[in-house]
Amino acid sequence: MIEQVLLFTLLASFLIAVLSSPFFIPFLRRLKFGQSIREEGPKSHQKKSGTPTMGGIIIIVALALATYIMTLKFFGMKTETYMLLLVTVGYGIVGFLDDFIKVAKKRNLGLTSRQKLVGQLVIAAIFYIGLLKTGFSTEISVPGTEFSFDVGWFYPVLVVVMLIGASNAVNLTDGLDGLLAGTAAIAFGAFAVLASNLHHYETALFSVAVVGGVLGFLVFNAHPAKVFMGDTGSLALGGAISAIAIILKLELLLVIIGGVFVIETLSVMLQVASFKTRGKRIFKMSPLHHHYELSGWSEWRIVVTFWGVGLLFAALGIYLEVWV
Repeated sequence: MIEQVLLFTLLASFLIAVLSSPFFIPFLRRLKFGQSIREEGPKSHQKKSGTPTMGGIIIIVALALATYIMTLKFFGMKTETYMLLLVTVGYGIVGFLDDFIKVAKKRNLGLTSRQKLVGQLVIAAIFYIGLLKTGFSTEISVPGTEFSFDVGWFYPVLVVVMLIGASNAVNLTDGLDGLLAGTAAIAFGAFAVLASNLHHYETALFSVAVVGGVLGFLVFNAHPAKVFMGDTGSLALGGAISAIAIILKLELLLVIIGGVFVIETLSVMLQVASFKTRGKRIFKMSPLHHHYELSGWSEWRIVVTFWGVGLLFAALGIYLEVWV
């Protein structure tokens, strides 16, 4: 029964995204909501300038509708689902404001770092208050072991760091056509499997709804992309995946399943640290996908390779949690 519900949810979300995109993309184009490409980026990206952005709205609408309809029908809306939607939509709104300012001012700068951080903090705080009302445990389990430890007062700090860190890490990964959409589908798919295994069926349903929405969006985001998700989509997806990991009590496993996002973030941190301390760059450009791009790899080759790496990380995460 549950397998059929999850499959119907995935298909519903996928179809909503696929069927709405041909109407929404021209609408974005008419509004002249085109992507501004930063001048210091790869020169090959300049031809993408003007491609409609804010396509993350398609993903958010698809997953939210599919989640609401299917959860209400089969489980009844519960706190868990509301909290997941809160983080996803909330971070999506922060991203939307960032994207809107960019396209309105026709430049590659939206919200200031402080404004974006404040928005992320507010949503993270509301999410944590919701956790408190459910009597949430502050224990953390170590993947692949039976060891766990209680972090006590540090747990709310961890929640905030996870939500903000994941949303920014996922945002950094959104740099090539289909790169984030594919890696996100894989990561959320892994969490759907784990949620189902832990009998968190509402979270599993939400996870497959994200997978369906992202795959439907990928139909139009694969190279050459007809639409970009923008910060609207990337921040929403980052917030969603961290919220799922927290609710499932798989906080540390997020680092493994989201391995591609972690590597992309580390490449930026290492690049900045190296340049500031030694005056030298480690990579030709960061995040890491741009390094391979400037090394002569085709965009499609980079994307497929990163998908493959993401699949390995997802399989490792499932293995550590289910079979070890």
